[in-house]
Amino acid sequence: MKLNKNFLVHKSGKETIVVPTGNAEFSGIVKGNKTLGVILDLLKKDTTEQQIIDTMAEEYEVSREVIEKDVRMTISRLKELGAIDG
Repeated sequence: MKLNKNFLVHKSGKETIVVPTGNAEFSGIVKGNKTLGVILDLLKKDTTEQQIIDTMAEEYEVSREVIEKDVRMTISRLKELGAIDG
């Protein structure tokens, strides 16, 4: 899976904003925290949910269960919006 090319990501401090282009079916703005930004960075190239979880587990001192829950929830929501291909 990979971030849909019809969505742009902007980071400002600790906030991450996802904005659709005119070609996306979703219209609106998605605001998130630094965790969303990390997930979106990993989605810039083709990856899997498990690879995202593994990368974040290596990088952050948070329980794997928390990371798995957050990643699954975020990916599910991004898929609902059409922001992820695959």
